[in-house]
Amino acid sequence: MKRIALALSAALTLGAAALMVPAGVSAWGNTGHRLIGVAAMRALPDELPAFLRTPGAVAEVGELAREPDRTKGGGQPHDRERDTAHFIDMDESAQVMDARGMAIDALPRLKSEYDAALTAAGLDVDDAGYLPYAIWDGYQQLVRDFATWRVLNAAEARESDPGKRAWYREDRLRREALILRDMGYLGHYVGDGSQPHHTTIHYNGWSRDVPNPEGFTTSRQTHGDFEGAFTARVARLDAVERAMAAPRLDGFDMRTRVPAYLKTTLAEVRPFYVLEKAGGFRESDARGAAFVTARLAAGAGELRDLFILAWRDSADDSIGWPTVKVAEVEAGTADPWLAMYGED
Repeated sequence: MKRIALALSAALTLGAAALMVPAGVSAWGNTGHRLIGVAAMRALPDELPAFLRTPGAVAEVGELAREPDRTKGGGQPHDRERDTAHFIDMDESAQVMDARGMAIDALPRLKSEYDAALTAAGLDVDDAGYLPYAIWDGYQQLVRDFATWRVLNAAEARESDPGKRAWYREDRLRREALILRDMGYLGHYVGDGSQPHHTTIHYNGWSRDVPNPEGFTTSRQTHGDFEGAFTARVARLDAVERAMAAPRLDGFDMRTRVPAYLKTTLAEVRPFYVLEKAGGFRESDARGAAFVTARLAAGAGELRDLFILAWRDSADDSIGWPTVKVAEVEAGTADPWLAMYGED
């Protein structure tokens, strides 16, 4: 995969220190991903469960938002199935890779269909990436998590049998830990989607495979320098929180929302290179700091919205086996014991 090859090349060039922080592989650095996770959690409204709004939960999601980068290097098939989840390379017209790829607005329903279509077009699926599918999958998992929590929470409150009530409580606490983990993972990929280099063929310097009439940098250090050291110097939580847009929760359609979000980020690729050429990412340049803040705020705002929307979607879900409707359990008209505890 080109991104991995570039990272290894950079590490060999820079020496042992670069091996610890490979350039061009992760989106944002530890600072960026933490800030996106924390800002999104701190902005959650009271309609979400109280356990999500504790300082501990906020900090936990901030830390777990780094986790998909920390688990890299496990070997195959682990890395192949995960590393390409962090990006989607589009050209400036929002086609995947180039004119042979599909438009970001016309992605197939399944990732396997996406892979097959790219292969049929003569494109390498490892080079293309599949970030939209990672976000879709993470969102759907969080809806299931929230639906399960709703059922466990309601059943625990109503159950009169001490043994069953104790089990509901234990399983609720297990689910709360899983929810924080899955919020962190979704936060990572949504955060990746706000970093312009993770939406473009120009992901580490302007691509040498296409014209570069404006003379943008082709340095293979561009990506890592921006999202790592520069972001760590200039990013501040209070500034990110001030820059977050108001929630956008109406007319939600996950299949169209994610491509629209990624296209918004893609539109920042050229402005990034214009600013880089003008010296905006040297030291603590205010222009570069403003760019970083805006991008982190875009990721945090989108993540906050997806957390809220997943919670709302979970109210209409069914869960367990045999399935029970969340709304019926919460209303006290269905007993979820067999669906939750199971019968063999």
